[in-house]
Amino acid sequence: MKKNKNFEVGRYLVSPMTQPRDGGGFDALVSIRSGRGMASVDRVMRFTPQFLSPQAALSYARAEGLAWARCH
Repeated sequence: MKKNKNFEVGRYLVSPMTQPRDGGGFDALVSIRSGRGMASVDRVMRFTPQFLSPQAALSYARAEGLAWARCH
């Protein structure tokens, strides 16, 4: 799994990632964390589009994570 640089949006830490698919291509994933210690919450979302490059998957994951954090 390849990680992009984490970034903060308000109270959230957004971590876009990619993962290679068995049959080829890449998945886009994003982790969104909030809180600290025992009160922390980590949401991980995997998106259904398949991407031809890890850069495209990271870009998509970053945009989706940013959009989610801005709305919540």
